[in-house]
Amino acid sequence: MRVVLNGEATSVEAATLEQLCADLGLDGPRVATAVNGDFVPRDARAATALKEGDTIEVVAPMQGG
Repeated sequence: MRVVLNGEATSVEAATLEQLCADLGLDGPRVATAVNGDFVPRDARAATALKEGDTIEVVAPMQGG
């Protein structure tokens, strides 16, 4: 399905936000997620189904300076 991920249109196979984070390798405890502008806590990602056209933000802290 086509979604907007971090500002870029892309195709994903994941059915849930949890699956998408795992596919991206961003399923650690310090990852923030939002779908269509609404924050999704880590414990709700498995129950958050993705739909065609969703806007998804996945943000992980970066190291360095």
